[in-house]
Amino acid sequence: MDTLKTTTVSIVILLLSVTGYGQEDVDSPQEIRMETAIEKAGDIGQFVPMAASIALILAKGDKEGGWQYLKGFGTNMGATYILKYAINKPRPDGATDGHAFPSGHTSFAFQGASFIQRRYGWEYGIPAYAIAGFVAYSRVEGLNDRHDWYDVLGGAIVGIGSTYLFTTPYQREHFELSFSSGNEEYLVGLTYKF
Repeated sequence: MDTLKTTTVSIVILLLSVTGYGQEDVDSPQEIRMETAIEKAGDIGQFVPMAASIALILAKGDKEGGWQYLKGFGTNMGATYILKYAINKPRPDGATDGHAFPSGHTSFAFQGASFIQRRYGWEYGIPAYAIAGFVAYSRVEGLNDRHDWYDVLGGAIVGIGSTYLFTTPYQREHFELSFSSGNEEYLVGLTYKF
């Protein structure tokens, strides 16, 4: 009977060691450096759409856009932190703070990117969204695995949604005066854009 127990234990140990059960996935030093770089780039990158938004607002003298940005920013930050505390989702890395959903870095980056796109157009929006997308990627693939894809998707939705509540497309000219003539008729038009 002891031989049967010993054989059974040996087989279980062999199976566990072959399948890797109980062993932690250890990253190589190169992987750790790369994941650290991705995470740090994402930490910095979250501020780029905000800085670009402010630069565009100032360059165009767009006071209305400034107020729209501030309202969207405040709504985004409030909604993000209310959801973090209300949902209390644990982080994938095992951290016990329970504030994984939605990703704050992602909501912050996407709020700035969506403001740029909504207010000033896709020619500015595409690069801003590319940066925001990298920030979302950095939250999932960074060294500490702070979020999963549900967290970053939630952050993107909160960021974009808070912008679209308040932001209108930028219009340089609000008044347009037109004149046309033909067949002894004259037409004067006045267009006001809201």
